[in-house]
Amino acid sequence: MGSMEDLRVTECTRCPALVDSRSRIVNGTGPADADVLFVGEGPGAREDERGEPFVGRSGSVLDDQLRIVGLDRDAVRITNCVRCRPPDNRDPTTDELENCRGYLESEIDRLDPAVIITLGKVPSEHLLERSVAVTKEAGAIEEIRIDGTPRRLVVCVHPAATLYDRSQEETFAAAIERAADVAGVDGTESDQTRLDGFDRSG
Repeated sequence: MGSMEDLRVTECTRCPALVDSRSRIVNGTGPADADVLFVGEGPGAREDERGEPFVGRSGSVLDDQLRIVGLDRDAVRITNCVRCRPPDNRDPTTDELENCRGYLESEIDRLDPAVIITLGKVPSEHLLERSVAVTKEAGAIEEIRIDGTPRRLVVCVHPAATLYDRSQEETFAAAIERAADVAGVDGTESDQTRLDGFDRSG
């Protein structure tokens, strides 16, 4: 497959406001053949500083949940809709999302993931191209087409939501679990159930 380098954007000046506010372009991290792709909104201050997506507090929430469902952070790919930090952590504008969309689409194309998980409202609406009630729709499996290729997408709340609202923890956990299921990744428990199922039918 293509190398990691193919997935990197090294120079881009399409969004003047973002060029001014970023200290670097933050590319996706994780293997170039990962089965699971997480898509966030855009880099925050910590991400901009370290050059990696989801390294702040919400990154820790994500890491913990990945471990629970038997996914290793090193085995998944994590990227963002926009690769440059918007000023004052505001949401990316429609133009900024559009300017960066080609990079996201070629990353998805190159990766060919079994499932895409959108973390929060911005990425969910960006890829589904409609308005999304994230909390209500979390865990839903949607089919989208990117460049004509069907892709499975699981809507998920943003990990940061769980930091401000405890009731979101279960919603977040269930959506990540559903995504791991779709990707065919087995945590220990689901492994057991599957084996039992096979024994009985065998």
